[in-house]
Amino acid sequence: MKRQIFFILVLICAAVNAQNIEDVLRYSIENTHGTTRFQGLSGAFGALGGDLSALNINPAGSAVFNNSQFTMTGTNYNRNNDATYFGRTSNTRLNSFKINQIGGVMVFKNYDKNSDWRKYSLAFNYDLVQNFNNQFFASGNGNEGIDNYFLAFAQGQPLGPLRVQDGELIEEAYLDIGSSLGFGPQQAFLGFQAGVIDPVDFDDDNNTQYISNADYNTVNQEFLQSTRGYNSKFTMNFGSQYKDFLYMGASLNFHSIYYEKYTQLSESGYNAASEIQFINFDNLLVSRGQAFSFNLGLIAKLNKYVRLGATYQSATWYDLRDDFAQRINSDSPVKNPDIRFIDFNIVNLFPVYKVKTPGKFNGSMALVFGPNGLLSFDYSYQDMSNAELRPTSDSSFSTVNSEISRELRAVSTFRVGGEYRIQQLSLRGGYRYEQSPYANSITISDLNGFSAGIGYNFGGSRLDFTYSRSERDGNVQLVDVGITTPASLNAVMNNYSFGYTINF
Repeated sequence: MKRQIFFILVLICAAVNAQNIEDVLRYSIENTHGTTRFQGLSGAFGALGGDLSALNINPAGSAVFNNSQFTMTGTNYNRNNDATYFGRTSNTRLNSFKINQIGGVMVFKNYDKNSDWRKYSLAFNYDLVQNFNNQFFASGNGNEGIDNYFLAFAQGQPLGPLRVQDGELIEEAYLDIGSSLGFGPQQAFLGFQAGVIDPVDFDDDNNTQYISNADYNTVNQEFLQSTRGYNSKFTMNFGSQYKDFLYMGASLNFHSIYYEKYTQLSESGYNAASEIQFINFDNLLVSRGQAFSFNLGLIAKLNKYVRLGATYQSATWYDLRDDFAQRINSDSPVKNPDIRFIDFNIVNLFPVYKVKTPGKFNGSMALVFGPNGLLSFDYSYQDMSNAELRPTSDSSFSTVNSEISRELRAVSTFRVGGEYRIQQLSLRGGYRYEQSPYANSITISDLNGFSAGIGYNFGGSRLDFTYSRSERDGNVQLVDVGITTPASLNAVMNNYSFGYTINF
């Protein structure tokens, strides 16, 4: 019963912030999901409109519709990750299926011949902005062990608070240190209680120097990272057509976020004389929240062939709450046997915080060849160095925001797509290039992607299929500090989408 009380207490006590640049990028980078036709042109829809997911690029697109419409799309996401760590490459594959888009538009034509306003549109659409379902595994013989992680937090910390006091449960001590002293001392407590590190002077509560109990030249490391969840967006849109050449629109976007990340780092293969022969260290992060943004856009018909589009997407304001849990196990002869009671049932609940992702500008041009087909080009610009964690008065957030300004940069994205129609049959293709948000282009590389699709129009309805592929490299740190060599990750996503559209 007492352990249940302590679990409830942590929901009241707030630990210091442990959010970082990864949180900002997680919600800033958007993939090209949406309707099958939208994916088929790699999202190059800013000057075209007439597609529900195109509202994400240009809200004026709803006014392009000639009739009311309902569309639903499902996608099978196939991820193929190759992780290389100290010369060893491991492959991980993961499949997941989601209904990633569903929505409709109502078109109201104006039959007043004296009015310059031809029609109005009202659209509602759900889109999956990000599918977080992913997994990769890395293994190799590293020269820096997990002991360095705990030493990095422990050095300079007095020994006294890292002890479990008389009459105190280890769970209580773990939560109390997190809420009163912060994340760093809490990690030092874990390493000490698990027997991974020891103080230089065990009898001195003022001791601030620590040593490792692990002896190795190299150590076999296995790292698993598994994520799941979503960033979804519900859009309310209004559009109108002025005369025969100008379309205008505005959208309100409401996001819902759930993100779960589980990591497991296992070590073995220490020297024979080492007191420790294995360590397992697991972490579980769960984030939940909501967000809001808005879009404004225009589409202009210069003549019967050429269309231009311009869009402003506001900053997106996220309100988020994180839950964080850990567990550790080792065969250290000096570990506290009660360390097993610190598990995923003992949760650190962080205070609500905000992420502001920067606004985005989009310019588009399209060539429409009547009923025969079209070509479209989109360019977008977003300065990622303007992203920030809030409240900015928080000293830890100020440090992260300085890191964001220093390490991130403006991102340019290019999309090109085309469609060729043979009577009721439509053939589609597209290409997408997105710059790395990092100034070094190494932590996350540039993204390249292409798409191909086909659609058949039955008159009152349409059936579509699209295959899209994107690829991006990156470096993933196994832990925040202590292990400096990252795993190199080549991430390939293959999407297979089916969509059905009804006109009415």
